[in-house]
Amino acid sequence: MATTVARRTRISVERYQKMIATGVLTKNDRVELIEGEMFDMSPTGSRHAAISMNFHELFSACKGLARVSFGGPVNLGEFSEPQPDVMLLRLEDYKIRVPVADDVLLVVEISDSSLAYDRTTKLALYARYGIAEYWIVDLTRECVELYCNPVSDTYSEKRIATGAKSIAPRALPAVQIAVKDIFA
Repeated sequence: MATTVARRTRISVERYQKMIATGVLTKNDRVELIEGEMFDMSPTGSRHAAISMNFHELFSACKGLARVSFGGPVNLGEFSEPQPDVMLLRLEDYKIRVPVADDVLLVVEISDSSLAYDRTTKLALYARYGIAEYWIVDLTRECVELYCNPVSDTYSEKRIATGAKSIAPRALPAVQIAVKDIFA
């Protein structure tokens, strides 16, 4: 008797978008598409929400320089559409299309329970698609991990900023942020 091995079916971004458009997936289904698989997104706790609100204020200096997206999707190829916590995007009209990697100036993930996932799966994904800069906001240690210069599935440059140090997106160096203000 022949043995059949079960195979996984990768879901394309097109199929994923159809699932959203037809109501199979709703805003209550907190999932994102990573390399053809749907992953549950970590619940947003009060601290995560507060840090996100801080970014709303801190990135207000980007008005006229970049579009700021909070929790919106980014299309990364045929099989991935993650929803980073914050993105700085080129000044384009995104009403009729989802941003793609070339539109992204910076991706920010706010991490506590998702820290290991953000340092591995998300980091490799963003690097693979050439996202120039990736920040991980570590809620536990109250620091920001800054990754730049994507090479294959990683970044060639990493630094950690804490306390009174100021950081700025490389694409917008005038937008200086004190790390302590992120956690205020």
